[in-house]
Amino acid sequence: MKKDLKKSNPIKSELNQGALTRRDFLKNVSSASAFSATSFMIVPRSVLGGPAYVAPSDKINIAAVGAAGKGTTDIRSVAHENIYALCDIDDNRLANTLNEDFAASFREKVKRYRDYREMLDSEPEIDAVLVSTPDHMHAPIATHAMSLGKHLYVQKPLCHTVAEARYLARQAEETDVVTQMGNQGHAEEGARRINEWIASGTLGNISEIHCWTNRPVWPQGIARADSSTPVPGSMDWDLWLGAAAQRAYINRAYHPFNWRGWADFGTGVVGDMGAHIIDHPYWALGLDLPASVSASSTRWGRDYETFPVGSKIHFEFAANAVRGPVKMTWYDGGLLPERPELIENGRQMGDNDGGVLIVGDKNTLMHGVYGRNPRLLPEATHAATSAPAKVLPRSPGIYQEWLVAIKDRSKITTSSFAYAARLTETMLLGNVALRRAGDHKVLNYDGENMRFTNDDEANGYLDKNYRPGFGLV
Repeated sequence: MKKDLKKSNPIKSELNQGALTRRDFLKNVSSASAFSATSFMIVPRSVLGGPAYVAPSDKINIAAVGAAGKGTTDIRSVAHENIYALCDIDDNRLANTLNEDFAASFREKVKRYRDYREMLDSEPEIDAVLVSTPDHMHAPIATHAMSLGKHLYVQKPLCHTVAEARYLARQAEETDVVTQMGNQGHAEEGARRINEWIASGTLGNISEIHCWTNRPVWPQGIARADSSTPVPGSMDWDLWLGAAAQRAYINRAYHPFNWRGWADFGTGVVGDMGAHIIDHPYWALGLDLPASVSASSTRWGRDYETFPVGSKIHFEFAANAVRGPVKMTWYDGGLLPERPELIENGRQMGDNDGGVLIVGDKNTLMHGVYGRNPRLLPEATHAATSAPAKVLPRSPGIYQEWLVAIKDRSKITTSSFAYAARLTETMLLGNVALRRAGDHKVLNYDGENMRFTNDDEANGYLDKNYRPGFGLV
């Protein structure tokens, strides 16, 4: 059943109240920086308490749901803490992770589970949880963990539906746990430089953004096969399906990688890559939810089961007190924005995986995926322009931010659910527009009440039903 989300009064991040001035941004990050070496204090547990309290001198007891693929990277990145428990529906893939060299310190003692519910309910010593599963299970796992006071690191995209994004942000605020979404480029140097370029005024008034990627690199635009194969004894197919409706197992059709293109399990290209690409202009400009969204695409797979091979999505953001309106266009499946006259002949736009153009009335900035290599166009302009001062605190990395925030009680992470939920909601509104592209509509969005004002059918795609036992907690 769909969860009652109390859809009025959505949670807002301080970074989503409109574009920040340079002064405001600096004040915010400097007054509450999680990255200072002086921020660690040893305070008795009896004094601080709170959800999953960990003294700065202690190691964090970490559990992981999804212990292979990207989950392996997550576990490796925090392995200097105490890896307490691992959960995966596929025993063989879990075993492969434990055979990695980095797992030597916890290989023999770590507790192993298939069912995340059993693990979370039976292991009160867990302080924090990594979630790296197919997208459709992010919210059920995260809400269960937060209900028990566990800190959370959830891989991008944060969730599967717009309604889930709202619910996760609200629950994070109510439970007071430390949260982070796993869009690692948000913590890199390029992300800070993009913010500094824009805050410096070098680009002038920004009205136009173009974002693109080379994805998909998995099947999309296909129909479900009318067949099945035996489920391997090493995995639990029912637990893999989780919140999704029952369907037959087909070897390698969904697990372990191709689920990204299936609407029941993944969020398509904009869900997979938007958090690495849209993130940077979204953050730097302080964008909120779009006022409208529209789309065009190649064909969906039969019955809208798989996302289109290529698409364009148009987001329009209303003006606010510090900037004018902004139009952002997303391109995937090999589609690209019109090549700007400013870029040199023969020069690649972005990088091999995609990129961004941020167009101002003074200058245009281009960068690659993860916010890497931001440069003014053309190169001669970049060389002749003084780079903005490095005034923003630098991040120790997306994982370390989260660990520090748990230990020093600052609770400050740069991709917390308060921010990540708004970014994810924006991305997923694009998928709703793709569902309605055949009717050639511009969907007008009332972000305050989480509804489209001119398309009731589109509103039906903001939420979903959950299989019993796998809903939101």
